[in-house]
Amino acid sequence: MKQYRVLVVDDEPGIRNSLSGVLEDEGYAVTAVETAERSLEEVHKHPYDVVLMDIWLPGVDGLEALQRIQEMPFDDRPMVIMISGHGTIETAVRATKLGAFDFIEKPLTIQKITVVVKNAIQQRRLEMEVQRLKEDHGAGPVLIGESVPVKALRQQLKLMASTNGRVLIYGESGTGKELVARSIHALSPRAAEAFIEVNCAAIPEDLIESELFGHRQGSFPAAQRDKAGKFEKAHGGTLFLDEVGDMSLKTQSKVLRVLEEQRFEPVGASEFICIDTRVIAATNKNLEVEIERGNFREDLFYRLNVIPFHVPPLRERAEDIPLLANHFVREFTTAYGRKRKELTAEAYQVLQDYHWPGNVRELRNLMERIVIMNPQARIDARHIPLNPSKRSVFERPIDYFSSLQEVREAAEREFILKKLEELGWNISRTAEALGMERSNLYRKMKALGITPKEGV
Repeated sequence: MKQYRVLVVDDEPGIRNSLSGVLEDEGYAVTAVETAERSLEEVHKHPYDVVLMDIWLPGVDGLEALQRIQEMPFDDRPMVIMISGHGTIETAVRATKLGAFDFIEKPLTIQKITVVVKNAIQQRRLEMEVQRLKEDHGAGPVLIGESVPVKALRQQLKLMASTNGRVLIYGESGTGKELVARSIHALSPRAAEAFIEVNCAAIPEDLIESELFGHRQGSFPAAQRDKAGKFEKAHGGTLFLDEVGDMSLKTQSKVLRVLEEQRFEPVGASEFICIDTRVIAATNKNLEVEIERGNFREDLFYRLNVIPFHVPPLRERAEDIPLLANHFVREFTTAYGRKRKELTAEAYQVLQDYHWPGNVRELRNLMERIVIMNPQARIDARHIPLNPSKRSVFERPIDYFSSLQEVREAAEREFILKKLEELGWNISRTAEALGMERSNLYRKMKALGITPKEGV
């Protein structure tokens, strides 16, 4: 948990000591100085969350120091609480107008001080969050990387940014297909409207129609009230159908009709709802193979595949790994209030030598773990819990295996694990995707030494 920093500014040693003691007992990191000049030096050198400032100080007074603090950049500016032993209404009003969070009079009580400081910190956190959301909304999603595949992806985004053409995004799990979809939306004429996401693999078959098209009260036992579906919520904006290859044929036919007619009937309704919704779909499957197997409608494929995008796996853009790792380290050090961290050249080499079966998602999770578990500022190879030799069975040298049976079992194990990961360790859906009975999959997993714990 982050330790918040408080600066106490008062020319009376007794008050400085008592305030410091009270606030330190509450878990704050406290610094105390006797002049406004010293306080201004402190806030420009170190990040403080709250400043407790006496108004009447020798030299520069507290109100002038408050005014100078308010001129600091937003991210560096602490909340200021003014203190006075003989304040007036006029002084309090002036302090408030200059940007003080609160104005309290002496004698100070423990309860008053702790409550006001706590409220000031909460207010600063809220303001920082609002600012972050504004910046995120303004900048839009960011595709990080300078590799050839990522540069090509950015170029493709620019070319079709102003269109309303449907997009089908291909890529392995964890490559960032949702980020590409959000980037397309952010660059489109629909950017000011809603971006609605549906994970087709995560919604049970008996609920997906209600999720997509909505329902009317009483249309089925759980329908206690009318509900708007995702297509309706995305009206004017973008609907992102993630893992569209896992959608049932029945649902596919209804989605196809919506794409053709731009209207649909909610479950249990007798009237149509007309919409203007752009659809972006994504899949980690080869849909042309799924069409041959009878698992995906060919007409829906051609409706969705107007503009195809391919998001490369992380192993094909290894030169981007240092950029991504630094981005995630900065993200998590800020989120958890940790010290700034720096990765060594040896650490980068370990990251770049790894196969990354989980792609960018796996890298992000690893960086979060490193930030949380390692207090030191310098991260080297020994702090990275990866085995660079843990390659895919298809990338290992031929003499790695001693028999054809070993090759077969290793390939089967890796393929089944990958499918289990893709489908959230749902045994029934995985068995269906593999074209085998659920009981046979259990027997195969047992024979290959696969247990559900490996998916946690």
